[in-house]
Order: sequence, then structure tokens, then C-alpha cells
Amino acid sequence: MNPVRGSLAALALCLPVLASAGAVDDFLAFTGSASSATARFEQQVIDSRGRVVDKAAGEFAFSRPGKFRWAYALPARTLIVADGARLWIHDEDLNQVTVRPADRALSATPAALLAGRGDATAVFTLRDAGAKDGIDWLEALPKEKDTGFERVRVGMKARVPVAMELEDALGGRTVLRFVDFRPNAKVDPALFRFTPPKGADVLDESARTPAAKKP
Repeated sequence: MNPVRGSLAALALCLPVLASAGAVDDFLAFTGSASSATARFEQQVIDSRGRVVDKAAGEFAFSRPGKFRWAYALPARTLIVADGARLWIHDEDLNQVTVRPADRALSATPAALLAGRGDATAVFTLRDAGAKDGIDWLEALPKEKDTGFERVRVGMKARVPVAMELEDALGGRTVLRFVDFRPNAKVDPALFRFTPPKGADVLDESARTPAAKKP
């Protein structure tokens, strides 16, 4: 499975306020009013030389607190589901499932920006990053080490997220563009439940001792 996709799922809706206008205000208005959302996304992974090395597309949904579904449809089918307690990552091509504790996997990750449980002041520093092409940007800097990324930028337009950019320690970037973002959309709770398919290899990292098994 693409490691970038794992980091996204493994990729805190409320962030500390260090600026008072533009993207910060819009983001806080969104986080304060949207208990759920759905959208489609397009993703590009760009290396430090500016070359596009991977493209993907899919759709996601979230329901606060702490539940989300991130489904890659192209080029490979990968499903990431957080049910509030556990994070499930299913590589459909390999029929492999990884299970992790949701709190540990998501506490300081970009995925938590959209479906977090609450205030992330302890793990992020936030600042307004200006506007470009009609999009207001904010920048989130993780306080924790070894998060897998150096910074996250979120683009806001009409008070909803329309873009997200992740920069890693080597200068690579993952760029996400959101399409048809619908705050407070009605979401079927079944989307946030996951049962490993028959015959799947399951690595349960939520247990004290990770073990592989076939259900």
C-alpha cells in the first residue's frame, strides 16, 4: 500500500488560534458548525524536484467525533475507516487489513484535521498563510516529532476546505483538491463500520502484541 495513503489515514478538527482573520476565521466557523461532511478528492504526490510521482482519486466522509471513511478508487482500491475506536486500513488488491488504535494513529495527523475529536492546541501551531487565486490558506505546524510531515496547509473558500497540502521532511508534497464538499451532509453510520472480508490477512496493531490472522 502507498505509504502516503497510510500516513494520511494514520491521515484534529479544532486547531489553536494564532491569527484572527482570513482562513483561520473561516476554518473555525467550519469546525464549529460542521458535524459531518462528504466530498470527492483528487490527490497528487510531488517529489522534492517538483515531479508528480503518484496520482489518486476517491471520496471521503466524516462524522464527528473521530469517525471517517477515506476510499481510494484510483489507481488502486484502498479503504481507510475510523470507527471512533479503531482505524482500519484495507488494501483491496492484496486483501490485507491493518488495525490500529484510532487515538494513537490519528492524534497529530492530517486526517484528524477533518474528523478530529476536539482541540489540538497541544500538538499543532496554526498561522494564517495568506490568499492566492481566491483561496485563503492556513498553515498547521505539528509540535510532536516523527509525525511523518513538516507542515500542513489547508485552503478555505466560502468557509469550507477546498484543498490540503502536506509537506514532508524531504521536501515532498501531497496535494489534495476537494470537490463537491458538503458540510453537515447526511451520512449513513454504516459507512464507519468495517468487517474484514473473508480470507483477508489481518495485522492487529491495536492488540498488545501485533499478530497476523485470517478471519
